[in-house]
Amino acid sequence: MPARLFALALVLTTGNALAGSDITDARRFARDALIVDTHIDAPTELLAQWRDLGEPTPDREFDYPRARAGGLDVAFMSIYTSPDEDRAGTARRVANQQIDAVEAMVGRHPDKFELVTSPAAAGRMRAGKRVLLALGMENGAPIGDDLAELARFHARGVRYITLAHSAGNRISDSSYDRNRQWQGLSPFGIKVVAEMNRLGMMVDVSHLSDAATRQAVESSRLPVIASHSGLRHFTPGFERNLSDELAKAIATKGGVVQLAFGIGFVNRQASDDLQAYFDAEAALEQRNIAARAAGKPTEDAGAFSREWQRAHPAPSTPIAAVLDQIDYAVQLIGIDHVGLGSDFDGVSGKLPDGLRSVADYPNLVAGLRERGYGDAALRKILGGNLLRVWAAVEAGSERAQR
Repeated sequence: MPARLFALALVLTTGNALAGSDITDARRFARDALIVDTHIDAPTELLAQWRDLGEPTPDREFDYPRARAGGLDVAFMSIYTSPDEDRAGTARRVANQQIDAVEAMVGRHPDKFELVTSPAAAGRMRAGKRVLLALGMENGAPIGDDLAELARFHARGVRYITLAHSAGNRISDSSYDRNRQWQGLSPFGIKVVAEMNRLGMMVDVSHLSDAATRQAVESSRLPVIASHSGLRHFTPGFERNLSDELAKAIATKGGVVQLAFGIGFVNRQASDDLQAYFDAEAALEQRNIAARAAGKPTEDAGAFSREWQRAHPAPSTPIAAVLDQIDYAVQLIGIDHVGLGSDFDGVSGKLPDGLRSVADYPNLVAGLRERGYGDAALRKILGGNLLRVWAAVEAGSERAQR
């Protein structure tokens, strides 16, 4: 984008008349700082419809050219499996296929991508022009009820696991699921946390119910993360976002809250719609279960989802909504416990103005500079805090201690 148009876009999205030199400086700083994004849903999209993300891919939010333009250094690829795949017994296979897809992308473009499995390596490897790809597993369903699967996925490069997703599983209750089978973590879930500590895998509490989040923080002997969450201060009643109490608990344990960009996390109307959607989807599933048991036709879940999206358009949201979350988090839990987990390619394009793809981290830098953040604080938020926690978890593992 020409510099004059880039400047105009940033003025429109931040609401501040930033000079062209300020924007140029933000882009330069984003390239120099180490930027870590802990949640990008490219692997799910790769399986749904393959795209060569080493080349410009306009219908996706992550690709190599835009990642380099935005200064992104370490992108955690989200190995996501759904509750439906869990119920069908296919979650483990799908997770491994997604890892295969990431490895294939690296194999096609060894000059552009490289897999990274430790924070120390990330610091050494970023000198080149490659984007470093780490792996995070969204939903612990692929391990089934076998703790040994954790070591197998660790060997494949998985360095954090979000214990549950939009429904409870064998490990934990979910914030979206009204059925709280475990009232927090299951007995097996407590063992999962202990084994992740032993292996040096970060425990991720995004998506968990309040009780499960609290128990995960308390039972872990190492810091935990929220890989892609917002703050409930801005979205009252939306349990998917963290309460002040739980954000403080994560920070007190030495962890980090990685703030998401999706408007469902930062816009009150959008969060209300999102929670209502999951409630309605759960009700639909219950009706279909009853219909199948009675031998009657079921409702089309795809048609339901399309109609819901049509009736609930995404509200326009400025980049200031994300900046507000960062400001509040820093004031609440301290500059050492805040980071970025965008959820790019995971929110169906429902993103704030000025944060539409991995090319847009400089817009965030410019906005934070306008709010008084200096270089040292920016480096912590952009990636330093996450690398510190990752290193602490790695150092606290049984392997490292031996």
